[in-house]
Amino acid sequence: MSTIPASAIPPAAQSGRPRLTATRAFTLLEILIALAILGLLVGLAVNQLGGTFDKARIDTARLFVNDSMKAPLFTYKMQIGDYPSSDEGLQALLTAPPSKADKWQGPYLEVQGGKLPLDPWKNPYQYRYPGTHNKGSYDLWSMGPDGKDGTDDDIGNW
Repeated sequence: MSTIPASAIPPAAQSGRPRLTATRAFTLLEILIALAILGLLVGLAVNQLGGTFDKARIDTARLFVNDSMKAPLFTYKMQIGDYPSSDEGLQALLTAPPSKADKWQGPYLEVQGGKLPLDPWKNPYQYRYPGTHNKGSYDLWSMGPDGKDGTDDDIGNW
């Protein structure tokens, strides 16, 4: 039987005491720094996404006033003979105006719940005929993010 030389046995085992091993762990300070960095990164990402959502709302309103309402309003004009007046508004696409009930063949716009759609900021779309921006046609617009008519952020079909 061979014996192991004393130099090959670790000192802790030679003394008969259990050997303590050093474990590597993160300190509380390191964890807090990592969380702060993650918080900053998340904040930057959310900030960038906020701009994306605002642009999507503007694009949605622009699509509605420039494209989605063209066919219903044109069909109304072809069957009735003219666009709805400012007083009749877009509601004339859903229910017959009393003075035009004999020619009305609508509804010209499919909506859920019988209500006109709101713009992305939950405000009603604005309609005027005859238009002030589009002479001889109609003006259709959203008051935009600020909800105020006649400001630079209005989104119209002009």
